[in-house]
Amino acid sequence: MSSKRPGKVAVLAGGVGAARLLRGLAPLVPRGDLTIVVNTADDDVFYGLHVSPDVDTVLYTLAGLSDPVRGWGIEGDTFHALGAMARYEREVWFQLGDRDLATHVFRTARLRDGQTLSQITTAQAESLGVEARVLPMSDDRVRTIVETTGGRRSFQEYLVRDRTRETVRALTYSGARAARPAPGVRAALEEASLIVIAPSNPLVSIAPILAVPGIRQTLRRAEAPVVAVSPLIGGRPVKGPADKMMRALGVAPTPLGLADFYADLLDGLVLDTADRAYAQRLAARGVASTSLDTLMRSPVRSTAVARAVLSLGVSLAERRTLAS
Repeated sequence: MSSKRPGKVAVLAGGVGAARLLRGLAPLVPRGDLTIVVNTADDDVFYGLHVSPDVDTVLYTLAGLSDPVRGWGIEGDTFHALGAMARYEREVWFQLGDRDLATHVFRTARLRDGQTLSQITTAQAESLGVEARVLPMSDDRVRTIVETTGGRRSFQEYLVRDRTRETVRALTYSGARAARPAPGVRAALEEASLIVIAPSNPLVSIAPILAVPGIRQTLRRAEAPVVAVSPLIGGRPVKGPADKMMRALGVAPTPLGLADFYADLLDGLVLDTADRAYAQRLAARGVASTSLDTLMRSPVRSTAVARAVLSLGVSLAERRTLAS
């Protein structure tokens, strides 16, 4: 991987933070060299349709369709179908826009015809003009189950319906042990010149990917440096309950907590300037870091963060070359 032109890049991704990073990263990586492995443990069935929230957020963002205000769905979408559904269903708490519905109808019909989730995702990407290779973490069913003070919840029930009100006691990635990485996932990690962990909730967006047998082991053996982007700014996430969940489950919502969480994998960490004081303590753990404004409010900021990721990856790769 040269300092001017990145080689193959593989990204572990989930949620809005990942999508905003990818918005800046995709144009910087040569066509065909970017593979995105997406969390599917948030998937669920709503109104009879298979919904893959993280996959769709990534695809819509890379296709230039995503809603920049909500962070999910399609910009300018309407919700007439959902309003009509409320006449028949008592609980209509999970919102799907009218144009968004086409995605879920397409996916559900193809699944019923026997196609795999990865085959369907590839077809969606091609239809939307997305050049990056987007892979679900697995074609097998894996679901994040949240044990809370109020009982057992699916992740979408905890996040959307209950608005994270209850305290998390434990997380389970149901089905993960029996799952296999989707075709192409392990090869993408093995062939990458840089592996990126996106600024996603480590517990519910990245950990389910790592829980699929073979993925964490492949990362440990990978020759490429692994660089994460912190989803935290001064101990708080830009969006979502990451800090609350991390505290509840004994993971410090700081760069040091992230470094410990990814301890067997991590070579570098991109921090917000609010957290640059952690740099020396990260270095003592063997984790290189760089800091800048990581609040990706615009495509310009997304590009700046993506450049910082690539620069740190280049630096780490060069150090390895010199050391060998």
